[in-house]
Amino acid sequence: MAGRLSGKVAIVTGGGQGVGLGIAQVFLREGAKVLITGRTPDKLEAAVAGLKAEGGEAAWIAGTAGVRADAEAAVARAVQLFGGLDILVNNAQTSKPGTMFEDTDDALFALTIESGLYGTFQHMQAAVPHMKEKGGSIINFGSYEGIHGGVGFAAYAATKEAIRGLSRTAARELGKYKVRVNVICPAALSPIAEQWVKDFPEEAEKVMKLIALGYLGDCAEDIGPAVLFLASEDSRYVTGQTINVDGGQMML
Repeated sequence: MAGRLSGKVAIVTGGGQGVGLGIAQVFLREGAKVLITGRTPDKLEAAVAGLKAEGGEAAWIAGTAGVRADAEAAVARAVQLFGGLDILVNNAQTSKPGTMFEDTDDALFALTIESGLYGTFQHMQAAVPHMKEKGGSIINFGSYEGIHGGVGFAAYAATKEAIRGLSRTAARELGKYKVRVNVICPAALSPIAEQWVKDFPEEAEKVMKLIALGYLGDCAEDIGPAVLFLASEDSRYVTGQTINVDGGQMML
């Protein structure tokens, strides 16, 4: 039986670990050919070896989110290897959770914006020309911290809300090409989240009490399937939306 992404080509930024790797695993199981990106070649190589061991086609390319040439190189690599591009997942993001607003300097603010907002914007611009003819799906990342205002997340919250605005505008403009653009806001037990829980246990305890289901989601088993829905034809009539995949942390 063919998978829900059979014959599709996907790029997942920040795919060497955590949420990005979980998404790549789900995509591969559903028949997609997947290119993952990230900053650390050793980590990417190990991730791709694991993906290939599960069966399917996967590759990697090193690059920094927020560098346009790297975004363009990633898209070119996917097209060269796999013959096109159907799905883009903009997961990559550098941040420093726990930095209070008054302690956030220009360097941290710029780094967070560049990796998240600029990285998303640049990958989208590189990808869209390859999606116009037959449509495609772009999944970007927002956050509870942006929508509700998380303590110690000034730069991150600003970045994630900017990404949501960018995504809505792109969804309006690209709909005529059947290119869909959506946002997910996950509550995931990623490596960054694990470190945050260790560094700020009191704040983490407060957050956990807000999650109706009582736990941070597994990257592959909880977050991956939601992104799969947005990447597949199951969501063909969904665009411009923010979907919270957070165990009931945020209820709109």
